Amino acid sequence: MGFENLDKILEEHNLTKSEYERIVEILGREPNITELGVFSVMWSEHCSYKSSRIHLKKLPTKGKRVVQGPGENAGVVDIGDGYVAVFKIESHNHPSFIEPYQGAATGVGGILRDIFTMGARPVAVMDSLRFGSLEKPLNRQIFKGVVAGISGYGNSVGVPTVGGETCFDDSFTYNPLVNVFCLGITKKDKVFYARAKHVGAKVFYAGAKTGRDGIHGATMASAEFDDSLEEKRPNVQVGDPFKEKLLIEACLEAMDKGVVSSIQDMGAAGLTSSSVEMADRGGKGIEIDVSKVPQREEGMTPYEILLSESQERMLIVAEPGRENELKKIFNKWDLDIVEIGQITDSGKFVVREKEKIVAEIPVSSLTSSAPKYDRPYLNIVKSREKEIDNNDYIGKFSIEKIINGFLDDPNIGKKNWVFEQYDHMVQTNTVVYPGRGAAVIRIKGTDKFLTMTVDGNPDYVYLNPYEGTKRIVAESYLNISVTGAEPVGATNCLNFGNPEKPEIMGEFKYAVEGMGDASKFFEIPITGGNVSFYNETNGAAIKPTPVYGLVGIVEGEDNIITSNFKDEGDLIYLVGNLKPDFSGSFYLKKYYKRVEGVLKKTPLEIVKKVGTFLRENVKLIKAANDVSQGGVFVSLLDFITDRFGYFLQIPEVFSPELFLFGETAGMVIVSISSENQYNFEKKLREFSLDFRKIGAVVSESIKIEMLNKIIYVSSLKSFIKRYENAIPKRMEV
Repeated sequence: MGFENLDKILEEHNLTKSEYERIVEILGREPNITELGVFSVMWSEHCSYKSSRIHLKKLPTKGKRVVQGPGENAGVVDIGDGYVAVFKIESHNHPSFIEPYQGAATGVGGILRDIFTMGARPVAVMDSLRFGSLEKPLNRQIFKGVVAGISGYGNSVGVPTVGGETCFDDSFTYNPLVNVFCLGITKKDKVFYARAKHVGAKVFYAGAKTGRDGIHGATMASAEFDDSLEEKRPNVQVGDPFKEKLLIEACLEAMDKGVVSSIQDMGAAGLTSSSVEMADRGGKGIEIDVSKVPQREEGMTPYEILLSESQERMLIVAEPGRENELKKIFNKWDLDIVEIGQITDSGKFVVREKEKIVAEIPVSSLTSSAPKYDRPYLNIVKSREKEIDNNDYIGKFSIEKIINGFLDDPNIGKKNWVFEQYDHMVQTNTVVYPGRGAAVIRIKGTDKFLTMTVDGNPDYVYLNPYEGTKRIVAESYLNISVTGAEPVGATNCLNFGNPEKPEIMGEFKYAVEGMGDASKFFEIPITGGNVSFYNETNGAAIKPTPVYGLVGIVEGEDNIITSNFKDEGDLIYLVGNLKPDFSGSFYLKKYYKRVEGVLKKTPLEIVKKVGTFLRENVKLIKAANDVSQGGVFVSLLDFITDRFGYFLQIPEVFSPELFLFGETAGMVIVSISSENQYNFEKKLREFSLDFRKIGAVVSESIKIEMLNKIIYVSSLKSFIKRYENAIPKRMEV
């Protein structure tokens, strides 16, 4: 057999010579082109996690509430009263650069399918988005396309986008990050799994027809970018949210009626991965006939059918004897459903084109026995961290200039330009709207509420992957805690450059260890996630960006804490680790063009104590928010309303810059009624927590004072106008 130009063929399939030799050894012969394509996608970084698996084992995955950890389409945690939350976060970075609208839209579609294939109805989406500077036209174009893709798909399919984060940094100019989180709800006894169970069970293809879009999408997502951008456009899938809506309803009905044995969406690597992974999880084999697959283009080869990543498609194994019921349900929803194969006991992935066998591969060789690399790594901390003196960064700019610059910056300015394009109220479960920290949704029919957050900070992780990632976990823990919720489970999306470079592998290794250690300390299980490597263009990598998605639960609406000021005269306090620092701060980056300093050790004990204090004293607290990027000043932006601003008194022990814009882990801002002051402070002392009263809620203005001198004052109206205009004015350019 053999290939005439093997080196070129392997390059096109992103396989190494040693990997090819391993394929030959597994098969006992040389592969044909179809088999080579199957190995290419299943051994891609995107599907096999070949550079990350040994490190991901360090993450905690078990806990008292965990029903399903890593290894399925999504994680599942028990939230009581017979209900479970099903959630996961995935990346669609590479497609969103090549084709922003469809890349982002299909990212939403894919994560929705991960959730409803577990038997859960998707009820909320959040996004963690990162782009290059909006001063560049290309970045504005990508930004517009991504936001439009998310809103166009999510709004059409009827799942609310309830929050997230949107950030800008030059390292993402040619490699935006589009990480999409989705959460669904179902009953504990209604969870479905993608595990083949019965030998002889019939395998069905359901949903949209297969086209040539998305072929080698998984392989493309496992390689760096260069100047050949246009050539990669066919690798991007095209989504149809209305078809997805029909698919959601048909799948949930079929699962509810018990006619489904197992189910898997055709995501990355399409029909190949869904077939192989379903067989592998059940310890079975699978045989399919690609000639039976519904196709929307003529002349498609087995190679193209197997590797297509066309959207809105499902692989379903029928409960034996109930095949006709399954078909009737999908016919009712006007969706294609065709029997294409069966489950076998061969342990092999066998592909036929009518009578001809076009691929025959051991299932385990594509999954558990895929290559696993322990790549060389460097600890880059010593080369990046440098001690700084906070006093060197004060007094150069007026406080008014700094504040106005913060308000004008799209990283800090209000993201209403983004979230106003999303329908966050569809399904009518949303309690806390986008733009106010963690999202909160109700679970209808219960007195339970779920809170969600997604957090990342590339600057922290760039300086110190281990401590920076611990700080991100701590921030997520407090983001959930300031709503009054108990964290119950996490997911992650780990975005890095080329793992074949030791400095990138070092970033990844230590970031995972930091995430693992902090999660263990807080007793937060990580139930699944995603690794996105090769986020590089022409050799330039993004800043390391691990994103942490955390879910919490609140029992009773009266126990929810929100961040907005409630009444004039309420007192404002700082609580926790009151030691701000400029290391890795947004202030240093914006005004001194530096990402430097030494990240202090994340005080996990204080963070946990603050979270416990908040949950146990919700009746004393009227509003709360954590302090993270941008410091106290930025945290207070979440508190202001059209009616209420604040009067702030800076303690003499701080410079105005350090107090307002310094950053730390383990500090929150809390507002309380003045009549609760004694009891509030008494409780803080009982918890041995540091605290300071720093001001009060006032009407119609923002005032900051130090040593009895006003150093900043603004009407609330003009302050809010500037804050809300940071992104819109750039999009008009």
